[in-house]
Amino acid sequence: MMPAWRSGVAQLLVAAALLAVGLPAGAAATFQIINIDDPGVGFNDPTPAAPVGGNTGTTRGAQRLNVFMAAASTWGATLTSPVTIYIAASFAPLTCTPTSAVLGAAGAYGIWTDFPGAAHANTLYPQALANKLAGQDLSLLDPAGPYPDIIAFFNGNLGQAGCLTGLFFYLGLDNNHGANIDLYTVLLHEFGHGLGFQTFTDESTGAYFADLPSIWDYFIYDDTQAKSWVAMTQSERMISAINVRKVVWSGANVTSAVPTVLALGTPRLHVDSGPVPSATGDYPVGPVSFGAMLASPGVSGQLMPVIAQPGGTGPGCDPYNAVNALAVNGNIALVDRGVCPFAVKAKNAQNAGARGVVFANNVPGSPPPGASGTDPTVVIPAVVISLADANLLKAALVYRSRKTSGVVANLGVNAGQFAGADTLGRMLLFTPNPVQPGSSVSHWDQIATPNQLMEPAINADLQHTVTVPRDMTFQLLKDIGW
Repeated sequence: MMPAWRSGVAQLLVAAALLAVGLPAGAAATFQIINIDDPGVGFNDPTPAAPVGGNTGTTRGAQRLNVFMAAASTWGATLTSPVTIYIAASFAPLTCTPTSAVLGAAGAYGIWTDFPGAAHANTLYPQALANKLAGQDLSLLDPAGPYPDIIAFFNGNLGQAGCLTGLFFYLGLDNNHGANIDLYTVLLHEFGHGLGFQTFTDESTGAYFADLPSIWDYFIYDDTQAKSWVAMTQSERMISAINVRKVVWSGANVTSAVPTVLALGTPRLHVDSGPVPSATGDYPVGPVSFGAMLASPGVSGQLMPVIAQPGGTGPGCDPYNAVNALAVNGNIALVDRGVCPFAVKAKNAQNAGARGVVFANNVPGSPPPGASGTDPTVVIPAVVISLADANLLKAALVYRSRKTSGVVANLGVNAGQFAGADTLGRMLLFTPNPVQPGSSVSHWDQIATPNQLMEPAINADLQHTVTVPRDMTFQLLKDIGW
């Protein structure tokens, strides 16, 4: 039995332990929040605040702590453990600019291997799970302990001038966050990572941490290589980490819940390119937050690119001139991303008679990202495709007239495949190319429908739950031993 890793701030956290705030008795698992902020900042910020959304705190610091308590309470009512789970938390200023900011981060503070109750020898477990399985606080056995199970840092300056100016953490408990960022949801997500929703294997190199696999790695399965990560070489894991939408979670609890949680119908762009057969096939797409839902059999038409308009402000950003209107009327518009919002481009294409819109991403990478925006008057479907796929399709276009391109596209779904799962019903993991350190592999793919808590981005429609029938997070944690 050994601690494989622990953070270097253990002594600070031990010194702050008397500030811990416990959850009410009776929870299936007991959490305690350890306040490690300095006086006057973060959780100790005395700035007066009016109660909001069920949060009765009267200072900014108290409200932040209340949200932490509520998120921990949700997890406490879901998990079972005989050992208290300690979260060392800070709400201090973090890196930010007027247009971007580090919101925060959380993860396992300690990693353990070869303890009583471990299902696999020589395997890394996050400390909270290791404690549950061992039935004791393992950090008490380390001469440098005790230390907490999860470490969490969040940005106390968010929304202030110069720090993602004007966009705040919503501190209510009712999910009525509007355009702001719901702290409750963010905390549920980050605590999930700390409880074990992550691999400790390097997703960029495929190298094991401390030369040992994570418990997570037993359940990462590559459809192409037909292997789990524990059966792969380091180089094979490195390749797998960028195998877009071909890597799944093989755990039985998640797989059995897929039909309960996910919607049938995987979004896709299907192309039939007579002149260039190599371009024929299905293309991965990014979801769009407005317009008609993709369905089966979907909408079809010639794929027609929207060309630059004299005096225009950007691709697809202005009402279409006669040339573009003739091309897209009754067809599917191929519009380059950039300059103006996605919803504006979709509305202009719709007004010109397009049956659907395909947005071409303007930066490399796959799978393509989603497209945000709101316009209830957009009633045609839309998707995003990668820059590489857009270039391939543009090269395949063979014009017979400004009404036909020789490339017939269909925007729809594979009605027999769950949105966010492979063809065998196993949940897809996030494996973008190029790799995204900190996000790759340790999240669900963003194509999951409905949106899941543990996708790489926090979506506005998430609910304050981690369980079926809405969310798959707890199912995965059960697979690894919770």
